[in-house]
Amino acid sequence: MREMLTGGDLDYLTGDYLAELTMLILARDRAKNPDRGYAKTFLTQLEECLGLALDAGVRIVANAGGLNPAGLADAVRALADRLGVHADVAHVEGDDLLPRAAELGFCDSGDPLAANAYLGAWGIVDCLNSGADVVVTGRVTDASVTVGPAAAHFGWARTDYDALAGAVAAGHVIECGAQATGGNYAFFTEIEDLLHPGFPIAEIGADGSAVITKHPGTAGRVDVGTVTAQLLYEIGGARYANPDVTLRVDSLRLDADGPDRVRISGVTGEAPPPVYKVSLNRIGGFRNATTFMLTGLDIEAKAHLVRTQLESTLKTKPAELEWTLARTDHPDADTEEAASALLHCVVRDPDPNTVGRQFSSAAVELALASYPGFTATAPPGDAQVFGVFTPGYVDAAEVAHVAVHADGTRVDIPPAETTHELAPVPEPVVPAPDPGPTVRAPLGLIAGARSGDKGGSANVGVWVRGDLGDNAYRWLVHTLTVDMLRTLLPEAAEFTVTRHVLPNLRALNFVIDGILGQGVAYQARFDPQAKGLGEWLRSRHLDIPKDLLP
Repeated sequence: MREMLTGGDLDYLTGDYLAELTMLILARDRAKNPDRGYAKTFLTQLEECLGLALDAGVRIVANAGGLNPAGLADAVRALADRLGVHADVAHVEGDDLLPRAAELGFCDSGDPLAANAYLGAWGIVDCLNSGADVVVTGRVTDASVTVGPAAAHFGWARTDYDALAGAVAAGHVIECGAQATGGNYAFFTEIEDLLHPGFPIAEIGADGSAVITKHPGTAGRVDVGTVTAQLLYEIGGARYANPDVTLRVDSLRLDADGPDRVRISGVTGEAPPPVYKVSLNRIGGFRNATTFMLTGLDIEAKAHLVRTQLESTLKTKPAELEWTLARTDHPDADTEEAASALLHCVVRDPDPNTVGRQFSSAAVELALASYPGFTATAPPGDAQVFGVFTPGYVDAAEVAHVAVHADGTRVDIPPAETTHELAPVPEPVVPAPDPGPTVRAPLGLIAGARSGDKGGSANVGVWVRGDLGDNAYRWLVHTLTVDMLRTLLPEAAEFTVTRHVLPNLRALNFVIDGILGQGVAYQARFDPQAKGLGEWLRSRHLDIPKDLLP
């Protein structure tokens, strides 16, 4: 926050604090103390930076309020008093649907710990128009903290769909910080300085077009590739729904606009859907885990022995018991670690005693009676609670979206008057690639990827390098089909996979439904947030045209 405030000019400083997993953490925090439930790190940042922002006339908008935006607003006021500065602090509320969870049909799978609708930007707009220096919200969409300042600044109407959609695109690019400036970037080895990448800035115009950049002198890089990567992060199809507008991802264009500057233009927006998405988090039960190291020869036989032994030793069988053997071992290895495979065992059950010491002690007690070289990574331990995330939907009219000004004035924010149901966009026709000789090589030599979690599902966005011609994209579209993705990523083979073609970005986006089980906290797989899924895909070998390879 200090770096952003001191590194160059800003009008608004925005922050997105609420990953789906964070909502569960905040819900457990609130259960212990009803005065909590907000992101405490936001206050830590403001302790150092609130005075800087006020002196520079920079207004702050953040969703750090989590499950208790009113409580955070009070805490910010108390902080300002301690610092001896005056700040008008407003907040947005109404996203919390937990008191009405049963009425709204959200208790079919058990009582949720948190139930929060994803609100839009107009409560933020109202707070800013009232003169607020700081606006904190609960669960709004990630892009709303950017759309709100832009709409307030330019006086957009609620039907200025193209402009609003442009701000959604800009907000989506900057919401994950340095991921837009080279962080987590597929071609990171080509960025000269990635030690401490700067955070992105969106220079938004009155028509909703934007330039993505960063402060001068900061590390990292902003180019068409880094912006493409973030645009593909955790999206679905060509229509990206927000409560205020539906962004047509397939409409926008990216162009270099100078060093560390990328222009987003041509954005089209449509009326929003009539429902809000709802984040539902509940306690799923208790889990425990251990990992056995299997070294040298007979890896499969060693895994079979210890698995059979442990399962037969457990007096009470867990509701779920999962084994995963990671063949990280290499033949004739020159280090012990390189000669070892990892056998993971995860158990889940509603009863903590079933997966607590009964499980972990049973694993350790095999130490002198199992496979040669027995080693486990964890000592006996108690079960840990795990959460379950499920998405829900609620009619927008059922949500009491409220802007609360610094003086306590409460303003009801009505839902959009005009809405449209979301409809899939037909896959555009892309010409076939020119034929030519091929070479077996990793996909990542010519394509980047960015993947992430969407509740229990995952997305993998893939784009071709910017220095390759149109034939590379044509090859990608005709080669990387749903069937090919399932072949390259066998762990996705049993799930429903949907492909979306985005020609303006020279990209494809795949959504793999259910691969993450019941959300990040459920930890259904080795990579519970699917962050490495795209890099796994890039490492797989295909027959690639020789003239496309470096």
